[in-house]
Amino acid sequence: MVATFINVNGLSKSFEQQSVLKDVNFQVKKGEIIGLIGPNGAGKTTFIRILNGVIKQDKGTIEINGLDPLKDGDAIRKMSGIVTESAGLYHQMSGEENLRFFADLYGVTNKNRIVELLMLFDLIEHKDKQVGKYSTGMKKRLALAKALLHKPEILFLDEPTNGLDPDGIKLVLSYLKKYNEETGTTMIICSHVLHQLENVCHSFAFIDEGTIVEQGSLETLAEKYIDTLMVQVETTLKPPTTDYLGYKYSVAENNKLIFELKSKHEISKLLNEILKTDQVFSVTHLNTDLESIYFEVRGKQYDK
Repeated sequence: MVATFINVNGLSKSFEQQSVLKDVNFQVKKGEIIGLIGPNGAGKTTFIRILNGVIKQDKGTIEINGLDPLKDGDAIRKMSGIVTESAGLYHQMSGEENLRFFADLYGVTNKNRIVELLMLFDLIEHKDKQVGKYSTGMKKRLALAKALLHKPEILFLDEPTNGLDPDGIKLVLSYLKKYNEETGTTMIICSHVLHQLENVCHSFAFIDEGTIVEQGSLETLAEKYIDTLMVQVETTLKPPTTDYLGYKYSVAENNKLIFELKSKHEISKLLNEILKTDQVFSVTHLNTDLESIYFEVRGKQYDK
């Protein structure tokens, strides 16, 4: 059984009588990548700063690997890596000089670590270039290398893909996933761009109006919130009515059929029936993606 690495109970925080976080409950398993998702202003950044021990909560308890940020802030920061929208790099210095400077600051004595990270993030050919001349994507990758210099046990990433083009986003997220697989580093990624995280995170926590409204894996959340599974089938089948063997369907563009199923267990049954008379070219789930589930969760929260 995987141990709980972060455990938050009943956390609240206000600034000048304005409530920013209220009664937050949140758990993260060791080695997990969790997406902290919510709209701008939902409290994501404040929550991360509290977990780091940078600011104090008003109420509630926090344990990070058995440590309390209020009492053990320095110890938690030593075991943490942080990447924010402002990379915190020195633009007049080269990429390698930046990493050497921060390695000395973090007490990293293994200088091979710098070369390892430059190679990991495809920056070895640019190590002597001034960071001020780096592209936005290169700066993000260098910021990640900086955060990983001391081999942190947990990595906090606040909007790590902001300002990147699609190729840059894909590259940064693939680096994070690969690093997690190789090292087991626990990661919390804050973002309001849902589709970017779907194939990277093991689980998700939805934050809205200062509280965590739901948390779990994509599969668990889909089972909880999706009552009717919408499945698009590209096939030669052309049924004469809006009902096929008891399954309701509609016709999408290019004569693809969208079936309404009660669960994923009905998919194989449906396909077996179609294949008795026709061909099937592709099958696509339409409403079990992260964005669909997120809006289902938000909708049911507002219905309460």
